[in-house]
Amino acid sequence: MNDLKKKTIGGLVFLFFAMAACLFIPVWTLRYWQAWVLMAVFFVSGGLTTLYLWRHDRKLLERRASGGPTAEKEKSQQLIQLIAGLGFVGLLIVPALDHRFMWSHVPTIVNILGDALILFGEFAIFIVFKQNTFASATIELAPEQHVISTGLYGIVRHPMYAGAFFLLVGIPLALGSWWGLLVIVAMMPALIWRLIDEEKFLVKNLPGYAEYRTRVRYRLIPFVW
Repeated sequence: MNDLKKKTIGGLVFLFFAMAACLFIPVWTLRYWQAWVLMAVFFVSGGLTTLYLWRHDRKLLERRASGGPTAEKEKSQQLIQLIAGLGFVGLLIVPALDHRFMWSHVPTIVNILGDALILFGEFAIFIVFKQNTFASATIELAPEQHVISTGLYGIVRHPMYAGAFFLLVGIPLALGSWWGLLVIVAMMPALIWRLIDEEKFLVKNLPGYAEYRTRVRYRLIPFVW
């Protein structure tokens, strides 16, 4: 087994057990069907994307496998990644506590909507990976990197962040928690900071990106921002 396969499988296994711990330890029971459905949706869709990258774009898979705070070069981005990681943990623990203490009363249709949003977000990210082989997990440039301006990148400048937003919103809804949405509100300043910091880096270092910004005006949401 080569290093990339070990790193990829090891990362997925670690994420599975880490998410399971965040979801089931706070409720202290395995009788939490919303969490089981979320885990299935999240890992089946994510696993299929990983399998696609393994077969068709291993360079991108390698870029995606090398993420996290320690992989960033700038201290500001290390801090942002740390905040985002803690926010993701909170996005699981708060709904789990909500379920245990019954703070929220969420209809089943909302759980289903949450899972649908997760699937939509995962699919959007998959399309981004198909259209942009340079979608690294860290802010960096590949030697052969150039501006991607077609597909989803012709609509907004950061379609992967847009897809991730749908995924994040879907998690607390899928888990049956209104309070979990507050975690996203707390995370948003760090995520916007990262996006703006990334744009500054690309304008400075990627030829043609400044012109691309004038053609595609919106960062995340068409006609809004």
